[in-house]
Amino acid sequence: MNNIHWYPGHMKKATEKINDYIKLVDVVIIVLDARAPFTFINDELDNLVKNKLRLIVLTKIDLADKDVVLRQIDILKKRFDNCISINNNDPNSKKIISLAINALAKDKKEKEIRKGMKPQPTRAMIIGVPNVGKSSLINRLSNRNAAKVANKPAYTRGASWIKVNNEFELLDTPGVLPTSYKQNKKAYNLAVLGSIDDNILPISDVVNYLITYLKDNYPSSLKDRYGIENIDNYEQVIKDICSKRGLLKKGEYDFERGELLLLKEFRAGYLGRISLEKEDA
Repeated sequence: MNNIHWYPGHMKKATEKINDYIKLVDVVIIVLDARAPFTFINDELDNLVKNKLRLIVLTKIDLADKDVVLRQIDILKKRFDNCISINNNDPNSKKIISLAINALAKDKKEKEIRKGMKPQPTRAMIIGVPNVGKSSLINRLSNRNAAKVANKPAYTRGASWIKVNNEFELLDTPGVLPTSYKQNKKAYNLAVLGSIDDNILPISDVVNYLITYLKDNYPSSLKDRYGIENIDNYEQVIKDICSKRGLLKKGEYDFERGELLLLKEFRAGYLGRISLEKEDA
């Protein structure tokens, strides 16, 4: 597969805004999908913010393989200033993030106090690739629908400040991908998890990649969800899913609907807690 390029004009503008605003913030919150955290690190953005305190927040933790995530958190803590994991639907997630932000901003606030100043709110910029859970996270932090949420990439188009409380302000930014992905695996991981448009890669290739990965790493997930035994052949898996779910078109198996169903149910976590990156780096 050739390099994947999906870099709409608004992403270029968003990158420029991040570069402009970085001097205004104390902390950068980098949001990653816990199912493939290394895939979701945008090295180009990270280079822009590397001189700031960086907090990694792994979202969708309830959908990822718990044992894998624990290993990966240790690795990420060595590269960044801190790494925490949350379930966006957990009310405690706001407290977890606030505590992590306060810990990172402790030196700044102590310095302000020593100078006789009133401690200023910690300003944090939140960044991440599309559809990683940023908007849901912001809404949880602000206790309101501050950021529009859509289960599709590139929905948030403009940057805006959001007051979380008297001590903490957030700068939301649109999701930004690298200009290209040279590694096939990363591009496919993004496609499987819905962070690049479903029209960029052939849906059959994406689903074939997912089935192969599940067969090699989580074989029971397909068997348990769809009640099928033969998972060695891609076409047979889709045929069996179509048969089980009644996905027919003019008496024939509707492959496209079967593929889309599998992809949709994987993304929603119906196949169990699965990580797309099981390696430690």
